Amino acid sequence: MSARTPTRPATPADGGMDVRLPWWALALPALAFAALLLLLAGPSDAQAASGPGALSQFLELLRQVLGHQGA
Repeated sequence: MSARTPTRPATPADGGMDVRLPWWALALPALAFAALLLLLAGPSDAQAASGPGALSQFLELLRQVLGHQGA
């Protein structure tokens, strides 16, 4: 007589797998996309003559948002 092999249920008892991503797993690709978008849509000749470019404006805004405002 052969021994029976235990079978596993088709679905887990707890209802599924819980996958959690770290915060940077979403933040880094979003930041990279924004940086590439700014580089591709960089300042044209008219904008470059009139003032700072989009990248420098973005970096200044980021600096202000992070609370590193200068006096």
